[in-house]
Amino acid sequence: MPIEKSEMAELQTPSADGQSRRPRAVRKKKAAEPGGHLERNCSVARTMNIFCDSWAFLIMREAFFGVRNFDGFRSALEIPRQTLTSRLRLLVQEGVLKKVLMEGSSKRYEYRLTKKGYDIYPSCMALKRYGDTWLNDDEAKVPLELRHTTCGCVCEPVVACSSCLEPISAATVTYRDGPGAGHEAGRPGRNARRAYSNSRFLVGRPSSVSKTLEIIGDKWSFMVVREAFFGARRYEQMQSRLTIAPNILTDRLAHFVRHDVFVRRQYSSSPPRYEYVLTSKGRDLYAPFIAMFAWGDRWLSQGKPPLILTHKTCGNDFNPVVICPECKQEIDAGSMRYRLNYDPERYHAPTNDHLDDG
Repeated sequence: MPIEKSEMAELQTPSADGQSRRPRAVRKKKAAEPGGHLERNCSVARTMNIFCDSWAFLIMREAFFGVRNFDGFRSALEIPRQTLTSRLRLLVQEGVLKKVLMEGSSKRYEYRLTKKGYDIYPSCMALKRYGDTWLNDDEAKVPLELRHTTCGCVCEPVVACSSCLEPISAATVTYRDGPGAGHEAGRPGRNARRAYSNSRFLVGRPSSVSKTLEIIGDKWSFMVVREAFFGARRYEQMQSRLTIAPNILTDRLAHFVRHDVFVRRQYSSSPPRYEYVLTSKGRDLYAPFIAMFAWGDRWLSQGKPPLILTHKTCGNDFNPVVICPECKQEIDAGSMRYRLNYDPERYHAPTNDHLDDG
């Protein structure tokens, strides 16, 4: 989408010689190509440039279950070969997975989690908790029961303030520009209209993560929800802030209304105009949203976060952390064990040494 002259004027600052210069945040990347756009620096957007759709997240989920080779991912996810090849290549390029020769083979490779990849685990747990809370068909039993080895308690990790270790929500957090605030050349999202009625992301093992991703598992969905958390309610506001194609925005908003993430309210009758307001179910997406925000700050901001968060409950600036609600310690993939409440063999689902049978 072409940048308007008025917007360009705001993005230019005078230099010592009196000539206009682009601010440093824009100069770091190439200027937007003709037909491209500039977007605000955002750790969630940067994260979603890597985990660009549900397939990328589900590959990571299977990696945490111990899957390492191409055929294992295909079997567990029933993912098209070309799609799997593309996503694995991206995850390796971004340093989330590493491609290494399999032991005893000179031609076959496996994909192992890097430190950067392991660190997305808390975000996956935030996605799981949302699915357990809002999308679980069996309220008495969740697909995956977690145990925190540090304290030994069965728990559902929560996203909390790093200062006071109390749970956070959109209502208890304020923000201001950080040292990384500014604009950069936007990377294209996956613009194809997604068939939301399609249950392709629910194949394979039962998974609350999958159910959450079926609702919000692509970049534009996350970006629309981001703007809602930033206070945007009207179509025109979201469209101008995101420079998203009108048909894609219409599709995402209709999808969120169907799934009770937004409620559509009329605010003008002549002509008819509507706004989109987050429901309780929608506001609860703040936890996985802010967990991914934190991952992006740690790995993609080069030490200059675009936003500084303040927790109104304790009054301190903070970083979002995912903790065990019993002992208040941060969780990671190494400190959690799990129990499957389904038969993994039925779904050709591998398990690893994180499985706890008792």
